[in-house]
Amino acid sequence: MKEHNHLYFSKIITFIILLIGGLNINAQQIITGKIIDSENGTPLENVTIKDSLNHIVSISNVLGAFKLQKSGLYQIEKIGYQVKIEFVKSNYTTIQLELNPSHLSEIIVNAHHLPLKLKKANTTIDIVTSKDIERGNTTNPIHALNRVPSVFMQSGALNTNKISIRGIGSRNLYGTSKIRAYFLDIPLTSGNGETNIEDFELSTISRFEIIKGAGSSIYGAGLGGTIHLIPQSAYLNQTSFQTDISFGSFGLIKGLLNINHGTGKNSFKIIHSNTQSDGYRDNNKYNRQTFTINTKHFLSEKDDISFLASYLDLKAFIPSSIDKSTFTNNPKSAAFTWAQSKGYEDSQRGIFGSSWNHQYASNLKQITSIFTSFKKAYEPRPFNILTENTAAFGLRSRLLGSFKKVNWTLGGEFFKDTYTSRTFENLYQDFPVGTGSIKGDKLSDFKENRTYYNLFFETNYQASERTTFSLGLNFNKTSYNLLDQFVTNENPDQSGDYKFKAILSPKFGFSHLFTDHISIYGNISHGFSPPSTQETLLPDGLINTDIKPETGWNFEIGTRNAFFNNRLKLNLALYRLDVRNLLVTRRTGDDQFIGINAGRTTHDGLEIVLKYQWLESKTMSLNHYLTYTLNNFKFKEFLDNGDNFSGKKLTGVPSNLLNTGLDLDTKRGMYATINYQYVGRIPITDSNSLFSNSYSLTNIKLGYKHNINKHLKLNAYFGLDNIFNKHYASQILINAIGFGGTAPRYYYPGNPINYYTGINLSYMF
Repeated sequence: MKEHNHLYFSKIITFIILLIGGLNINAQQIITGKIIDSENGTPLENVTIKDSLNHIVSISNVLGAFKLQKSGLYQIEKIGYQVKIEFVKSNYTTIQLELNPSHLSEIIVNAHHLPLKLKKANTTIDIVTSKDIERGNTTNPIHALNRVPSVFMQSGALNTNKISIRGIGSRNLYGTSKIRAYFLDIPLTSGNGETNIEDFELSTISRFEIIKGAGSSIYGAGLGGTIHLIPQSAYLNQTSFQTDISFGSFGLIKGLLNINHGTGKNSFKIIHSNTQSDGYRDNNKYNRQTFTINTKHFLSEKDDISFLASYLDLKAFIPSSIDKSTFTNNPKSAAFTWAQSKGYEDSQRGIFGSSWNHQYASNLKQITSIFTSFKKAYEPRPFNILTENTAAFGLRSRLLGSFKKVNWTLGGEFFKDTYTSRTFENLYQDFPVGTGSIKGDKLSDFKENRTYYNLFFETNYQASERTTFSLGLNFNKTSYNLLDQFVTNENPDQSGDYKFKAILSPKFGFSHLFTDHISIYGNISHGFSPPSTQETLLPDGLINTDIKPETGWNFEIGTRNAFFNNRLKLNLALYRLDVRNLLVTRRTGDDQFIGINAGRTTHDGLEIVLKYQWLESKTMSLNHYLTYTLNNFKFKEFLDNGDNFSGKKLTGVPSNLLNTGLDLDTKRGMYATINYQYVGRIPITDSNSLFSNSYSLTNIKLGYKHNINKHLKLNAYFGLDNIFNKHYASQILINAIGFGGTAPRYYYPGNPINYYTGINLSYMF
């Protein structure tokens, strides 16, 4: 009996083991994974996966997750992205899809906030793709950004640039202000509101997302809008090596090294570049080195983390602006005092950040980023020598959730930087000509602590399958602390604190799809831009506690359309931006400025984007694009120092901007692009007594791509910019004042006809 029971018990145990084993075998055959956007990491929903018989075997869910019954070769498809053939293995797999530039309306934007298809966005968002960037030269983003309606980038030199969006930022004398920028999730805008995007190597950027106007409530201060730089990431399960060497006019030499390595769950990208140029003008030499590291790590189905580090070492001489006579007769020359002092900037800058994404549930996600940055600079100028040190740190975190028909995000951003600046006498005039700048006695020593925090909330309500309403709110608090560390009888103490009143900025928006290819959108939103620390100082050096931030309401309506089987795309936008408490920077000396609230401006504009695919065959494709901007920007009320400029045109921005061009690609690897740009007259003075001349530029680029073998790829290219050798001002210094009887220096001459050529080799291991 005992033997019988023992035998029976043994059979049961054997059966259970076999059953568990069978379940394990079946379980092992179920393959899981996730599909994401290769650039911004957004999980992609409704991606179809087909087997070798072209049968749909799986569709990804809202988290981008999918399941397959077995490993093998599959075709992955989603509108807006390029078709991918992938061998899916028997373990957890992350699949990256590349966007298709001809179907941009379907791609996901605002990835780190409220992800949605571009065609459903309720603000005007423009995408500058990697293909757009490749249309121009390899040293400057000006060609790519100036193709975007209402974006106007001026470039006096590789290290002297200014960007305005819808007229905001046009009155800034030097650099870009009142426009926010982020590199992935790291702010590129300083505590003083200044932004530098030209610091970054172009090849590290996969695309720009430009949100125009005050509609970007989740980003805080920035009346003009937000420029979001999406860095390139290495592909998973791939290892590659890329080098690019280019040469050009004015002694241009550039070398680039790009190393990529990806495993099943980790990717690493390292890019080093070195750019050197003698420049077109005197005192115009330029030498820049950059290092960028971008890594991504998919820790589990619910967690991933990324690390980003970027370092720049720059030494660039400064020819500065010149007067009308010199601009006309000798544009190659530098400003006299800048040439005599051999003025330049020598700076080292770095940013470091990490972002962690955690999926709590299918309808709740958290994204948290920490970041730090630094800048060290030494800049001899004719009137003094400036040294700068900046250290910044911050945190940005938010929750993204959904409940039934509502998607929402709630979060905050904290930023603090410490800026130390000192000026010294420049004794170059006391030494023989050609000596250059010599450091003398200290003139000033300041330490600034600049802090802000944003709290933001935004929600999208899906009223129907085709209609979405949006509500957003941003709360901002900004403060400055200024410590004067050089107080003498001649230099009164300028120390002080200034805290701006808290600003609440709402946003209301909607979008509606009439069909899958025709949509309308609109928004009403509030924005603001605080004055810089320098603008808060009075002529006697004391803090002006009466100065206020610029504030504005943005009213906008637009439409996105596609016709003829998506071959013709037409986007239109009409807007009005009403800016009050206009900040006017008044120059009181070579390096002295004060800010006042002097009035009100209205920015009325029309934006048009037209794209047409003339030809798409097995052998070639031919595409045409056109963007047009019509501006009517005026001072509504503007009283400055007793002068009434009400009704005058806004300074520093043209009324008409046109960009058009053709792109030709052949299956044999030959490609060509030609671009034409027209820039209307620019008001140089607030009185509108002086305008720059309108101008047009034509640029062309030819290239050849060839797969030498299955591992090695070649891309050779040649470009000509300004092929008709037009004489024009590439940047304007508005309201310039001549000192000591000299003529005002309004003009930065643009480069004459110039070429660049290069070879890119890529090896896939």
